[in-house]
Amino acid sequence: MLTRRSSYGAGGRQTRRRLPIVRDQYHDELDAVTQSLVDITRLAGSAINRATTALLDADLQEAEAVISGDAAIDQLYADIEARALDLLARQQPVASDLRILITSLRMVADIERMGDLALHIAKVARRRYPASAIPPELHATVLEMGQVAQRICAKCSSVIAGRDLQLAAELERDDDVMDDLHRRLFRVLLDDSWQGSIESAIDVTSCGRYYERFCDHAVSVARRVIYLVTGERVTVES
Repeated sequence: MLTRRSSYGAGGRQTRRRLPIVRDQYHDELDAVTQSLVDITRLAGSAINRATTALLDADLQEAEAVISGDAAIDQLYADIEARALDLLARQQPVASDLRILITSLRMVADIERMGDLALHIAKVARRRYPASAIPPELHATVLEMGQVAQRICAKCSSVIAGRDLQLAAELERDDDVMDDLHRRLFRVLLDDSWQGSIESAIDVTSCGRYYERFCDHAVSVARRVIYLVTGERVTVES
């Protein structure tokens, strides 16, 4: 009887020691998912930057780099999704941990879509090579759109990494700037003085939409981070 009690006690102590180790490993895996979200956001930021260069400079090499590089974004997206689903299945998290994983699955879908939008811009650049798809009179506007998109994406990765609510709020204001630039493109296209071709108008319209949607997805990620931290959903103003 004494032997059995001693054995049970030793096993109990081993179990108690093992539980913190398992929990630490679990939280390390959660942190790794967050870091991968930061990594994939940075890839999307690099893609939109290079796609803008390809578009404005008729740079075929940059366009091809964005197009081939999209596979890395897709692979990381699949990896994050698989790891998050695995943690959901194995750990059956509750409360804040459950919110982290569900929100991560939604954020990574937004970020993967950002990569796709950069890919679309690069494909426009490749299709019009050796000419630039953007008329000279709109270069400055499209360049600014690319810069705003890159800035928003950089802030987005910082919001994910630090769960910075103040920075998340800034993305809404940056997105307003992108919306203004998008409207500026249409004002030029609809002006009676516009002398560009239908083909050029289609390229400008498509690329303007891609930049605008790129930033919309980044803002969606920021709103999800706000929800992750506060538990409150941010409503979209009409």
